[in-house]
Amino acid sequence: MRRFIISAMLAVLPVLAYADAQEARLLRFPSVGGDQIAFTYAGDLYTVSIDGGTAVRLTSDVGYEIFSRFSPDGKTIAFTAQYDGNTEVYTMPAEGGVPQRITYTATVDRDNIGDRVGPNNIVMGWTPDGKSIIYRTRWYAFSSLRGLLFTVPAEGGEPVQIPTTEGSFCSYSPDGSKLALNRMYREFRTWKYYRGGQADDIWINTVGTTELENITDNDAQDIFPMWIGDKIYFLSDRDQTMNLFCYDTATKQTKKVTDFTEYDCKFPSFSQDWIVFENGGYIYKYSVKDGSCSKVPVYLNDEGILARDEIKTWSPATARRAAFSLSPDGSRVLTTFRGDVFSVPAAEGAVYNFTRTPGAHDRDAVWSPDGKWIAWLSDESGEYQVYVMPYDDPRAKTCLTSFETGYPSALTWAPDSKKLYLTTEKKQLISVDIATKEVRTVFEGRWGGVRGFDFSYDGNWLAYGTGTESGASVIYLMNLATGESTPVTSSWYNSSSPMFSEDGKYLFFTSARDLRAIYSSVEWNAAYSLGSYLFALPLTKDAGDPTVIKGDEYVPAAPEADKEPAAVKKGKKGAAKETAAAEPMKVDFDGIVERAVALPVEGGYARPLAAYDGALYYRSSDGVKKLSLSDLKTVDVTKYGVLAMTQDHSKALVSDKGKYYVVSTSGFKADKQVPMSDIRLTVDYHKEWKQIYDETWRVYRDYFYVENMVGRDWNAIHDKYAVMLPYVQYRQDLTYLIGEMISELNTGHCYVTTGETPAAEKLPIGLLGARIAKDETGYFRINKIFESVTWGDERRSPLGEPGLGVKEGDYILAVNGIPASELGTIYEALVGRVGVTTALLVNSSASEEGARTIYVDPIADETQLAYYDWVQNNIRKVEEMSDGQIGYIHIPDMSVAGLDEFTRLFYSQLDKKALIIDDRMNGGGNVSPMILERLQREVYRMNMYRNGSEQLATIPESAHYGPKVCLIDKYSSSDGDLFPYGFRQLGIGKLIGMRTWGGIVGISGSRPYLDGQDVRTPFFTSYSTDGDWIIENHGVDPDIECDLNPFEDYLGNDAQLNKAVEVLLQELQNWKPLPGVPADPVR
Repeated sequence: MRRFIISAMLAVLPVLAYADAQEARLLRFPSVGGDQIAFTYAGDLYTVSIDGGTAVRLTSDVGYEIFSRFSPDGKTIAFTAQYDGNTEVYTMPAEGGVPQRITYTATVDRDNIGDRVGPNNIVMGWTPDGKSIIYRTRWYAFSSLRGLLFTVPAEGGEPVQIPTTEGSFCSYSPDGSKLALNRMYREFRTWKYYRGGQADDIWINTVGTTELENITDNDAQDIFPMWIGDKIYFLSDRDQTMNLFCYDTATKQTKKVTDFTEYDCKFPSFSQDWIVFENGGYIYKYSVKDGSCSKVPVYLNDEGILARDEIKTWSPATARRAAFSLSPDGSRVLTTFRGDVFSVPAAEGAVYNFTRTPGAHDRDAVWSPDGKWIAWLSDESGEYQVYVMPYDDPRAKTCLTSFETGYPSALTWAPDSKKLYLTTEKKQLISVDIATKEVRTVFEGRWGGVRGFDFSYDGNWLAYGTGTESGASVIYLMNLATGESTPVTSSWYNSSSPMFSEDGKYLFFTSARDLRAIYSSVEWNAAYSLGSYLFALPLTKDAGDPTVIKGDEYVPAAPEADKEPAAVKKGKKGAAKETAAAEPMKVDFDGIVERAVALPVEGGYARPLAAYDGALYYRSSDGVKKLSLSDLKTVDVTKYGVLAMTQDHSKALVSDKGKYYVVSTSGFKADKQVPMSDIRLTVDYHKEWKQIYDETWRVYRDYFYVENMVGRDWNAIHDKYAVMLPYVQYRQDLTYLIGEMISELNTGHCYVTTGETPAAEKLPIGLLGARIAKDETGYFRINKIFESVTWGDERRSPLGEPGLGVKEGDYILAVNGIPASELGTIYEALVGRVGVTTALLVNSSASEEGARTIYVDPIADETQLAYYDWVQNNIRKVEEMSDGQIGYIHIPDMSVAGLDEFTRLFYSQLDKKALIIDDRMNGGGNVSPMILERLQREVYRMNMYRNGSEQLATIPESAHYGPKVCLIDKYSSSDGDLFPYGFRQLGIGKLIGMRTWGGIVGISGSRPYLDGQDVRTPFFTSYSTDGDWIIENHGVDPDIECDLNPFEDYLGNDAQLNKAVEVLLQELQNWKPLPGVPADPVR
């Protein structure tokens, strides 16, 4: 009896021990095998009992280890990792051990767990017999949104593609005869409740055939099929929150088996007994046998090494978008680094950290003109406020404002050092009195905010640029005493960068008035470059026009008694200049706009920097230059970048190749460096990560395209994910939480990219521009050489060079002397050989007899080669199916690259009777209106000339006359959504294919964050001319729906392309060609 009691006590000891420990959270990507669960925590792999407990760490690499999957027998774990730099597939024993690299694949762009595209080479699972690992890769997929499925032997070797042109998470039936799969991969997309064209379904393919059955078929997300017995389990957000569902393959009925309402179920994995998944940062297990679901308590003995405080040193790379300000005498440099304000000596001395506010973002620090004060913006209070402190007493800092929202910018002192001015996202210019703390709105724009401003040296006038109803930017002068503003530049032109001369006689500005036509070499058309002139505006009629032609004439000297006393300059060097009888600046508004004159400086880029002592200093594309206002002669001043100047212009802070100097403006000679590398601070990561999370939330609150946050409770969403912030031990997990938060807005283009984080150094694999695989001979057969060109670099195949004489079906017997027999895959011998001349032993047969050696320079990327090959193949297909009547144009994106591709293919096919415009896999951009303008041109007359070409000449020139169709699919995204919308609205032709992505709320650059995080906030969008919202979270529907079976596509059967040819051939039956030249007239 006593023995039994002891045993019972021992059984409860673990539970008692856990009671005082904190349960772990932010456990990612779980998998289950036997009685173990593997998961990722802070980038490393751990295992724990199926019933929970203290987890055991398996890996500790600088890269991340994710998507673990147990083999069917539970003895081996396959996972995705970065041990050798690239993201590849590895295996290790389930109890831990040395990882074995299984794959050797191309290095692809945007291969990051913190990127919306997600990492490459994700392990999907195992084949039922346990002999092979299934993984998804973007190799050969020229669209980053599309992936291919491969299997690779568990011990390594040659990968084999599953015969489909798209695929994602998948699971074989127990007997291996069927494959349940998702076709789309968007699990790292930060967009919840998505209902656009990419909302995925579960499909079943009968292995060895092209049969494909949709078993979910709804507009929600149905993802992660898991085939257990005769059931297929999967996740679905058809009821808003992602939950686990079960599809019975026998009855074809679906039921919901979990009912979470707060957090989504994410990234499930399964065995024959259990399904495990993430929910709210915890791991849950679902019993396949009895349908019970419970949280798995996990405890960690982890030192949190990636979240420990760390000393950071300033460098040009880490000082992201830092601002600079000089003390009045130029002896100190004021800047910010990692959220603190620093004072740095110009050459020698100590560096002072003035703020020391871990967990706050202090930015835009500026020294007052009188040298007594330092001001900056900080969110220390939870919102950005304006702070000031005496230059020598950080403890006396004062908060001047109590803003409840907003992102203030452009903090600037008034010349008398009594007020500060700043701009806001609400198109306001605000002043803050440092003595009374009075906050006043000086200006609030209707057509735009303030685009640069400057004070007159007497402090009575403010020059600022702002938008007008016509869209032009006009410069105004504001009398600060009365608040009255008057435009001083023409509303016909964009004017900007206003700056007063020190003597108050002139206002200098730039204005875009240099309109120059650039005629196209492709069509009879022109584009325009718009360069800027540098203008001087005399503020009074008697100030004098500096450009007026002067002549030498004799003027008698005035008697001594009549001479005016000279102005007396006072003060030591470095202090602000004063005059004995300084008069307020005068402005004569009568005819002021017409008095502006262009200065004779080089056009294009010219921006005023300072104007004093009878000269204008300005920035040009070739450094800083000085223009004398007396003789209009220009001299070079410095090639350095000028970052700041003292109030009296005697000193300047300049930069050159990442080095900084405070120099005298008399010669701009750089001597001793500013010791910027002496800037150091200790980063408290937990406080910093909370600040970044909160600031991201505030930026969305203040900049999101609609103020009501599409009806979502933005405060509640903040708190929903903020509860997990104390558990963040890894920068990528912060990115995950931010992504979850912004994805609640159910809007496209809510993007976050990880900030500073430890990362493995990539080692690219050399590629040969071909599909190569080891066959039964033991040698590497060249199965395909990508079609390529012999000019440029992106579309040039190393094995496709004509002089090599290599063709498809040839064999590679050795690489740099390493025989094929020693290699599992050829790419093992090409690691790190990008651009390095490599010897290949080749032969037309699988024999060393008669073999020859060739030399190639492997490339890093085959994406453009695969793309070019695909396009050329489509052109040939269309040519053949239409007997040469129809042309084919693919547009890969709506950037300049996409416009270039359209231009290459459009103008060379104007002779075709009809055109297919392929918008499939278009990644977006902003050039769709340019392409639509060319496609919608209507021929309204014809041209002829004697002895001319037989080709009909249309007006407008380069117009295509004939029917057109547009192919679309779920990958047609962003501006790739707007293009087919316009194609239909403008009546250009029919849309064929499947519904598009449905994300058109646009973005621009990121606000600066402490560690370089990049967050894009959707802030503008399109709506219809009827006043309705369009496209977002739905997509553009086709006129003719036609799906593309990826298993058929793999065999070369593109049903959508075939349908496009069919439709156009039908339309051509009723097509009336343009008339030829009429008979010669007789008069």
